[in-house]
Amino acid sequence: MEQLEISIPIEDPGRRLSLYGTADRNLRLIRAAFDVRISARDNAIHISGPTDAVHKAAHVIEDLKRCLRSRPDLSDELVQDSIDHASNNGQIAAGSPIDVFLSSTAITPKTDGQRGYVEAILQHDLTFCLGPAGTGKTFLAVAVSVSLLKQHKIKRIVLARPAVEAGEKLGYLPGDLQAKVNPYLRPLFDAMHDMMPYEQIKRFLQNDVVEVIPLAFMRGRTLNSAAIILDEAQNSTTSQMLMFLTRLGHHSKMIVTGDDSQSDLEASEPSGFIDAVRRLESVAGIATVRLTKADIVRHPLVQHVVEAYGRGDRGVR
Repeated sequence: MEQLEISIPIEDPGRRLSLYGTADRNLRLIRAAFDVRISARDNAIHISGPTDAVHKAAHVIEDLKRCLRSRPDLSDELVQDSIDHASNNGQIAAGSPIDVFLSSTAITPKTDGQRGYVEAILQHDLTFCLGPAGTGKTFLAVAVSVSLLKQHKIKRIVLARPAVEAGEKLGYLPGDLQAKVNPYLRPLFDAMHDMMPYEQIKRFLQNDVVEVIPLAFMRGRTLNSAAIILDEAQNSTTSQMLMFLTRLGHHSKMIVTGDDSQSDLEASEPSGFIDAVRRLESVAGIATVRLTKADIVRHPLVQHVVEAYGRGDRGVR
């Protein structure tokens, strides 16, 4: 049986007694429920044991930490409810708020299509999502990935985007390579900023817990225990898409999002995204979700703009 050991930092040492319980009662309840080894030292809780049990125990700790943001202590009933929830594999429900690192941010799927999309991500290792601008394709993919990272179900997040002008045109932009590709990756950073404090994003980027890169930089890698997101996938070529899809490693989730009504590729270059959806939509274990105008959750005018331009014309991002 695969074993795992993780450490969960305690950001507020003043809440340790409330979190641990009198004579470490809460920790002992978690230890007994999941048959894991659990200890508290150096302002962190250390959990080790079978991988699935450790994930569940870690989820309970994170849930109790979140509860303590709004109350001074924890009742036995609340601790037991959290244990029961984790025991039933209910870490994320498709229609419930997605737990991210910013406690002030409540991210909840708002339409039936979005709820189905979140459910597909949770139940499949590879998910394709097609839909027009404003439907939350990328935002929800990032939110679920951040939640899985917080629960220690994955170890890192890799966000990729095609830089469709990665030839000579990109070379004319000022600055080093990071400065050149940053405009293409900015939407992914924007999504992250809604879910994590700036300093935490900076620390995760420095430690490679979060990586935001152009699609071309994925070549030759295998990514285990990761959430891997490809945004604006309609701008990938067939060969790029094959390269990306074969990066999927063990214990990972891959989410590919794009708007099949628009592409910045040359007219003669077919979209690898559309080709992959056609080839793989009937393969067991792969989910394909199509969001529509009814799932647009940006400013109400965005839906009218999308309708005015029509499915056959170039729309907005």
